[in-house]
Amino acid sequence: MSKLTLGPVLFNWQPEKLRDFYFRMADEADLDSVCVGEVVCSKRTPFFTPFLPDVIERLSAAGKEVVLSSLALIMTEREMDGARELAATEGLMVEANDVSVASLLAGRPFAVGPVVNVYNEGTLACLESIGAVRVCLPPELSAAVMGRLAAGARAELEVQAFGRLPLAISARCYAARARNLAKDGCQYVCADDPDGMAVETLDEDPFLAVNGTQTMSYHYMDLSADLGRLRQLGISRFRLSPQDVDMAAVAGLFRAALAGRTAPAEMGARLAELCPGAEFANGYVHGRPGHLYVEADD
Repeated sequence: MSKLTLGPVLFNWQPEKLRDFYFRMADEADLDSVCVGEVVCSKRTPFFTPFLPDVIERLSAAGKEVVLSSLALIMTEREMDGARELAATEGLMVEANDVSVASLLAGRPFAVGPVVNVYNEGTLACLESIGAVRVCLPPELSAAVMGRLAAGARAELEVQAFGRLPLAISARCYAARARNLAKDGCQYVCADDPDGMAVETLDEDPFLAVNGTQTMSYHYMDLSADLGRLRQLGISRFRLSPQDVDMAAVAGLFRAALAGRTAPAEMGARLAELCPGAEFANGYVHGRPGHLYVEADD
């Protein structure tokens, strides 16, 4: 049976909103695993930390596996101390989004997030050799490459099936720069864009989205029509990356799709209703440009 993972919230939501979001995921969403933790910017971490124990307790009581996600870019000693503390956590799976965290977790079972560049069999085998038991593959891989990785994998392989794709992390804060603010005085303006800030080309075509220091896809990934093919290739987990929409309903749709209860056309129409204004894509998995949507019979 394929499993559904809710990835960490990548955006800067108000801490009370984030707490209530996870409480609802615990009570209403049909999920196997839920990732919590700050991945993008360590400056956001203190605001949600007081709510974290209650969130973990609520999710665990609801039968969800809780996974603690690390930062994707560690640049300061304070952030490294936080990574060491996270790696020392007992009783919960930790997801490494930076190779330095993976090295700290060596010798115990851990997960690897999609921003770690696992592009070939050698990298996958290296991570497995130090304890990786679950790997969320980078979103830009084609199904053909995923299949080759799955053929020799010992770890569970996961693929992001919904939401804006995490493409890159920078030391520069784009949200602050767009408002003529310095990173150290950012005023947390990334909170103004709960789904990320759209970026347009000079021709005013939507191109990417930015989330503080993170570059994301403008389009939402939708692999609902590709789930069967990916399962046949050996992908056993599918990740839903939270957006500011009804994620409990999104999880229900993907669970129904995995069970064969929802046809691709119906799935696409219902996702469009849940995500008004969003544009969907699945080009990468078909070996095409990532912003394209390739129909299931293509």
